[in-house]
Amino acid sequence: MRIVLAEDHFLLRDGVIRLLRAYGHDVVAAVESGPDLLTALTGLRPDVAIVDVRLPPTFTDDGLRAALEARRRMPGLPVLLLSQYVEPLYAHELLADGAGGVGYILKDRVFDGGQFVDTIRRVADGGTAMDPHVVSQLLTGKDRDTHLGSLTPREREVLEWLAQGRSNAGIAEGLFITEKAVAKHIGSIFTKLDLQPSDSDNRRVLAVLAYLDH
Repeated sequence: MRIVLAEDHFLLRDGVIRLLRAYGHDVVAAVESGPDLLTALTGLRPDVAIVDVRLPPTFTDDGLRAALEARRRMPGLPVLLLSQYVEPLYAHELLADGAGGVGYILKDRVFDGGQFVDTIRRVADGGTAMDPHVVSQLLTGKDRDTHLGSLTPREREVLEWLAQGRSNAGIAEGLFITEKAVAKHIGSIFTKLDLQPSDSDNRRVLAVLAYLDH
């Protein structure tokens, strides 16, 4: 894959570059600011962008804004956000166009090189990858909601995996249940949460996140 990386911390940037190259990927640009990121993305048109949310010059959401502008110019450009913070709005803004190819993971949970590269590949292929900790925080914040409270413990587990962008097969494998059982649980979840069912993984994630952030 051809990858553009945006990270202002030298040690982390260098480490990620070395990791990606070890797995045979080409880091075509490694930038440190929002403006440089936008220039690199529009000029190089990579297979995927790995973006720190908080970049210079303001260190607020410059990375996110540059990624959003790049996706506006190049619809569907795959973007994986890296952040130190759980902020659902970041994921929602990327997911809002419904094009897929987005991810949001926390920096301090990138400790498995193979898993990290698999996440990048999933996003590059047009899928969705949400950090389990982000999903967990969202669910905790909605504990008082009567609809969410009506879910069984197993349905809540399935919902967490669903919000991460996992397929029915992936959920079944992770929870050691059948795909038929997963489909049944998802149907029940959508009914209880008043969500429109969909066969599209990205639409399923978008529906779940929209509900959790309501």
